[in-house]
Amino acid sequence: MCGIVGIVGHSYVNQAIYDALTVLQHRGQDAAGIVTCDGDRLFLRKDNGMVRDVFRNRHMRRLVGNMGIGHVRYPTAGSSSSAEAQPFYVNSPYGITLAHNGNLTNSEALAEHLYRSDLRHINTTSDSEVLLNVFAHELHERGKGKLRPEPDDIFDAVAAVHRRAEGAYAVVAMITGYGILAFRDPRGIRPVCFGKKDTEHGPEYMVASESVALSSLGFHLERDLAPGEAIYITADGEVHTRHCYDQPQLNPCIFEQVYLARPDSIIDDISVYKARLRMGEKLAEKIEREWADHDIDVVIPIPDTSRTSALQMANRLNLKYREGFIKNRYIGRTFIMPGQQQRRKSVRQKLNAIELEFSGKNVLLVDDSIVRGTTCHEIIQMAREAGARKVYFASAAPAVKFPNVYGIDMPAARELIAHGRSDQEVCELIGADNLIYQDLEDLVSACQEGNPGISQFDCSVFNGEYLAGNIDQHYLDDLEARRSDDAKKNKEKSRALADNEVIDLHNSN
Repeated sequence: MCGIVGIVGHSYVNQAIYDALTVLQHRGQDAAGIVTCDGDRLFLRKDNGMVRDVFRNRHMRRLVGNMGIGHVRYPTAGSSSSAEAQPFYVNSPYGITLAHNGNLTNSEALAEHLYRSDLRHINTTSDSEVLLNVFAHELHERGKGKLRPEPDDIFDAVAAVHRRAEGAYAVVAMITGYGILAFRDPRGIRPVCFGKKDTEHGPEYMVASESVALSSLGFHLERDLAPGEAIYITADGEVHTRHCYDQPQLNPCIFEQVYLARPDSIIDDISVYKARLRMGEKLAEKIEREWADHDIDVVIPIPDTSRTSALQMANRLNLKYREGFIKNRYIGRTFIMPGQQQRRKSVRQKLNAIELEFSGKNVLLVDDSIVRGTTCHEIIQMAREAGARKVYFASAAPAVKFPNVYGIDMPAARELIAHGRSDQEVCELIGADNLIYQDLEDLVSACQEGNPGISQFDCSVFNGEYLAGNIDQHYLDDLEARRSDDAKKNKEKSRALADNEVIDLHNSN
């Protein structure tokens, strides 16, 4: 999960890109980067950390130019090294910078082919750098002998990327001195949209992962990019679009609606806020069907993502809705934190219970989803310690049973609490008195109501059906070996040892 943004304006865009990245900070808290273009010169700043920490006044002053792109990241592919912060750059052809949200499921094969056939060397383990070099190679092949890239050359290169790359990707790229390009994978799994703002000097254009980044900067949402579509905006403000794939299908990631996106975003014509209201409505209907004689006294959300669904549940069930937990907003999202111990500690740091809302009551806690189970287990314990008589738990999403391979960091099946377990077994493990999951059919219906034209969502984390990338068990096993908590710990140990060797070498000299 990452956030991307690109702007073509009539004045310096550094502050606008910075502001957009802060709005998209929920999509990645590991690293941030901005690159701007002034004439034929590029200005780049990227590093590990939150947006506010990466960019200081001295950095912002250097990011001059009327067009640029930005990125916020947490690492799903590659490592957490600052060298893998985005955007990435290649100097041929023309000079291209690129940032990307998603995951290429055939990145290793592509990297091998780039090295052996395309004669391009990859410096990191990031699939974003692979994607950049594939696009650069294809554009080079079509632009030989040309002083400037033509829109058709660019779109032909994107079409070639679609033929070679597998998986999910939303991309923003800048061709130095010429313009900004954005494109979306042929199934539209990862989101990207574009907007326009009229100014006294003429229209300005912006692309971003979520519409909230556009609206917060005064841009009007034009539309989402269609699956397989590309948009190229020249430095002079000319807009070119083309569908670059013959048989695209719109299969957006449903987990965006459940958890990833901000509620004030609109993705593929679906209001995330309204979709979450409907999730709460559907879940209340399930309780009415299957647990009509419940003894729930109060509905309490786990802040922040589940508030919308929890409020609608309480209204439908004619129950009290109360805020029982106060959140420390300076702790990151816990399910993407490395290591169970760190996640458990973080939950206690992030939330504090209001005892008077729990004491002597049967409470229904509502969360957006249950991934590893760490968060909900700790929260249920906190509710009991605050005096709750009984603690029930409801998930606005179905059981997460399968790893995500399209850019969300929950890869190891054995680390998912619902994988291979019944609902009752999960209930016992998290310590709840009862557990209610959303039905997948109801989740799809809640989202589909916003856009009936979407016939199928990517629901792979719930049903194990991977729509892109030819995913098999061998791929999943390899992914788990590289991205499980144990693998991350070993990677951190190796990095620490390497750092110590550098220090020892320095001291010996």
